[in-house]
Amino acid sequence: MRTHRRTLIAAALSLLVSMTAHAKDPKELVIGTSAGPYADQIRFGIKPILEKQGYKIKLVEFNDYVQPNFALTEGALDANVFQHIVYLTRFAEQHKLALSELVKIPTAPIAIYSHKHTSLDAVRPGSTVALPNDPTNQARALVMLDQLGWVKLKPGIDPIKASEKDIAQNVRQVKLLPLEAAQLPRSLRDADFAFVNGNFALASGLKLRDALHTETISPSYANLVAVRTADKDKPFARDIAAAYRSREFLEVTNRLFADYAKTDYQLALEKSTK
Repeated sequence: MRTHRRTLIAAALSLLVSMTAHAKDPKELVIGTSAGPYADQIRFGIKPILEKQGYKIKLVEFNDYVQPNFALTEGALDANVFQHIVYLTRFAEQHKLALSELVKIPTAPIAIYSHKHTSLDAVRPGSTVALPNDPTNQARALVMLDQLGWVKLKPGIDPIKASEKDIAQNVRQVKLLPLEAAQLPRSLRDADFAFVNGNFALASGLKLRDALHTETISPSYANLVAVRTADKDKPFARDIAAAYRSREFLEVTNRLFADYAKTDYQLALEKSTK
């Protein structure tokens, strides 16, 4: 099954590369992103800014957290927008990819949702809790469960690397159901509670304000724009970063993404206008 999946990913990347392999105008940019809000940030905020500078922007939307970094490395993408620095660092080291953070972006937090309960107080022994199965996002969920008192993690563990084996005590005797992040919104039909990444929550019609408990995002988990390390100082990369840092994009963020955690540069920009 794993081999079959790798074959499908390789075929998809091959197709993407073939689509972009011809000599390309430096003003033509292909940006990969997860389907949903981060694609919308580009579509409604970043794309118009870059088009005013003469760029032609093509968006490629992915439904997993694996293909976008391989597509970026292979040259099928010029940048991607879907991950935080913890995931990028771990993925790049594991697969020996030369990728770097370009700029952080407004981020929808991971949060706990439920279609069955209106309060976390409804948790009971045997309650099912769906959570991401990828290591970095699962660690975030486990830390939140520890903070809620539903589980107790072993003392002294690195919270960024927490896994199920680091649970010292399942205090509320909940049943954990690790799933691919994209499947978590659908798990709400059956699970009592589910941790859902902000992008997948919004893409599925959930509202951030309807979460029963929301993560306070640390800089480690703020999403970012990634580029090939060799491209980090190229003009197109500087222009993408400047677009995100612009007052124009801040206005789009306030209008369309008001529930997102703003970046430090956006907060500073707001402060400078008061």
